[in-house]
Amino acid sequence: MKMKKNLVLVGMMGSGKSTIGNIISKKLDFEFIDTDSEIEKYEEISIKKIFEIEGEEYFRKLEEKIILKSINLDNQVISLGGGGFLKLNLRKKIQIKCITFWLDWKDDTIIKRIFNNDKRPLATHLSKIDLKDMIGSRYKHYKQADHRIFCENLNKKEIADKIIKKYETQ
Repeated sequence: MKMKKNLVLVGMMGSGKSTIGNIISKKLDFEFIDTDSEIEKYEEISIKKIFEIEGEEYFRKLEEKIILKSINLDNQVISLGGGGFLKLNLRKKIQIKCITFWLDWKDDTIIKRIFNNDKRPLATHLSKIDLKDMIGSRYKHYKQADHRIFCENLNKKEIADKIIKKYETQ
């Protein structure tokens, strides 16, 4: 039996990648991998603590290691952390092995979801203007995903169903 490519969800923190990924994995009978959760399991501390103790560069190296391991497995739905699709060489490897979906929301929706959330180390001390700038700087990377899913005004099930429909036509 021919294996289908893994399905990867990309987008800003707070875009629902983990929640939607879980729904999709159950419907497709695939395993679900949340790369941020895998990093926390590997390090046995929170991402926030990793950033505080080791810094972003250390975190990004761990993230790359976990992503490369994950994309080489079969029948996976993978939720990348918000920064997991930004690095060119990593993005290319993901795109060779997987079908990618960008969960796209209005900036204001994402800002509302992540503003003052202390679990997100890169956003913890940012103003709403700084968050808008971060979203804008990441947009050019996310738009390189195979599919862009406009999520505004859709519920979780509708988003998941839309992704599965596109995935199954690949």
